Amino acid sequence: MSGTVETPSGKGAATENFPVGSFLLPAELRPHVAVFYRYARAIDDIADSSELSADDKIARLDGFAAALRGENPDDRRFATGHAMRRGLLERGVTIDHCLDLIAAFKQDAVKTRYRDWDDLMAYCRLSAAPVGRYLIDLHGGSVHGYAPSDALCAALQVINHLQDCRDDVRDLDRVYLPGDWMAAEGVTADDLGRDAATPGVRRVIDRCLDATRALLTDAAHLPSGLRSRRLAMESGAILDIARRLTHHLARRDPLAGRVTLSKAGYAVCCLRGALRGGIGR
Repeated sequence: MSGTVETPSGKGAATENFPVGSFLLPAELRPHVAVFYRYARAIDDIADSSELSADDKIARLDGFAAALRGENPDDRRFATGHAMRRGLLERGVTIDHCLDLIAAFKQDAVKTRYRDWDDLMAYCRLSAAPVGRYLIDLHGGSVHGYAPSDALCAALQVINHLQDCRDDVRDLDRVYLPGDWMAAEGVTADDLGRDAATPGVRRVIDRCLDATRALLTDAAHLPSGLRSRRLAMESGAILDIARRLTHHLARRDPLAGRVTLSKAGYAVCCLRGALRGGIGR
């Protein structure tokens, strides 16, 4: 393994669909959220690197897992992992959420197709749910447990997969759409790499959106159960963004160009969702 293990992609919080550590969160917790985001970004970039072999990716991710467990504290190659461990210890948050992310990205190194919706949801439980669970634990918990947060995080993950389905195939040979749904419509990975969706691809996308709407229904109670009013406001904003993106994806072709919100539309979602989240507690 070389002296540098991280493979920065240039992606940052500004490229995400949802606010990361925004002013809605308590000021004293924002630095912890920033450390968590840096950690998640670092290991995600390793998994997505086009220059590393699967074995090299897994070895680097294992190094981050060791750092989380407190091993080799002087190994500066894993400074981001060590910083994450210190933050977890300071706030009394389990390392399990961070280890689950590593498990997801190790899976990305070797798995490029998903059998069905349940198979995809199992991946989301490792790749997406830990983010919400970390934030809930950091902010004092929820009377509803993790279930509504898990649903929201899975919905966000699917939305992201739909936004990026063409690039995922072209750049990484990955397909994050249910294989049985694709087969039923006669859709192949090559179809996802086109510049416009075929009728079959459109039907698969619409089926994914139907399932995403069901997840968002399950997630609707998230803000009302959070003990932190500020996190409830942020969650409300994210819910509104997810609903709006789902609406756009139903009307636009993600293969023709990435479907996003305008700056004005994003701001409206944040304001409207934050107000709903705060009032609904």
